[in-house]
Amino acid sequence: MLYFNLNRFPMDFKIKDTDGKARVGELILSRGSIRTPAFMPVGTQATVKAMFPENVKSLGADIILCNTYHLMLRPGENLIKELGGLHKFMNWEKPILTDSGGFQVMSLSGLSKKSNEGVEFQSHFDGKKHFLNPEYSIKIQKKLGSDIIMCFDDCASFKSDKSDIALSMKRSMEWAVRSKEEFDLTNGGLLFGIQQGGIYEDLREESTKRLIDVGFQGYALGGLAVGEPQNQMFKILDASASKFPLDKPRYLMGVGKPDDIVGAVLRGVDMFDCVLPTRSGRTGQALTRRGPVNIKNSRHKYDYRPIDPDCNCYTCLNYSRSYLHHVFKSGEIISSMLMTWHNLHYYQELMSNIRDAIINKKLIEFINEFTKLQNSGDLSLI
Repeated sequence: MLYFNLNRFPMDFKIKDTDGKARVGELILSRGSIRTPAFMPVGTQATVKAMFPENVKSLGADIILCNTYHLMLRPGENLIKELGGLHKFMNWEKPILTDSGGFQVMSLSGLSKKSNEGVEFQSHFDGKKHFLNPEYSIKIQKKLGSDIIMCFDDCASFKSDKSDIALSMKRSMEWAVRSKEEFDLTNGGLLFGIQQGGIYEDLREESTKRLIDVGFQGYALGGLAVGEPQNQMFKILDASASKFPLDKPRYLMGVGKPDDIVGAVLRGVDMFDCVLPTRSGRTGQALTRRGPVNIKNSRHKYDYRPIDPDCNCYTCLNYSRSYLHHVFKSGEIISSMLMTWHNLHYYQELMSNIRDAIINKKLIEFINEFTKLQNSGDLSLI
């Protein structure tokens, strides 16, 4: 079987420092460098909701995530290509990673029918039938102009039994081969393989070996943070993360909560994405070093203090809890903007602090202090 020599691609991933299994690195791409551990804000439909691209950049994001499934349905990959590619289309000059669409197909399983060839599904927009398989997913991502392309995978439900998860994993590995065969280097993107296997260490190990045999420029762990307890996710990361090649970036897909990220970094993961900071911002929840703050609660109605007195984000420097409570309760658009701004600032500051802790060989001390603050709860009532 013919594989492309991915080592010809002008990519460089440098591990600059370590503390235990945790790594500080730099993934150097043609559109910019990504400092790792890195958090990628999610711009599913070519927008990080409630944020201007320049503001996302100013908060420290080196890369964002967009989604193949949603963009193929609306506005369509051909339109985006005709208008100069995804970066120009959404006015984002830095790297973009595109999810393959596999998770969305799983999450909308009531509208889909899977086979070894691919997935036939109905659009959740208009009910029209579509077909997505490894070859088409890669073609779409290349038309979008993605910097990091993900293999098309089969993400089984957490509630599936082991035999079904095993079949799903094997299908994902076959699809990984087909994804790589479709992939070429002409658009300047990287190709990441995706490990599957649910919460079963033997399936994860088989998946890892098969992906390494094929060879990818980065490796992702998929099918986690989909309902399993955190300790089970960490157990899989303990068994899996360090078995990927040391010189390749490791990406934990769809994660996550701040304590999920901290625990995964401790276990050797380099890259993360999650809708939590943006979705929480739109629903009135601020994420802070002292844990979540629900701004919709009446206790904030007369509170003149910022969300976090120790935060220097635009929101905390300029607006009180009282104002944020008011605009949320009033349904004002600025509520989503200000809350999302704070949350993304918090996440990027968290990643920066993690990187500093690893460099200074003080990650355990950082985690202990992080956990203590997260468990301390919100500020006392005024």
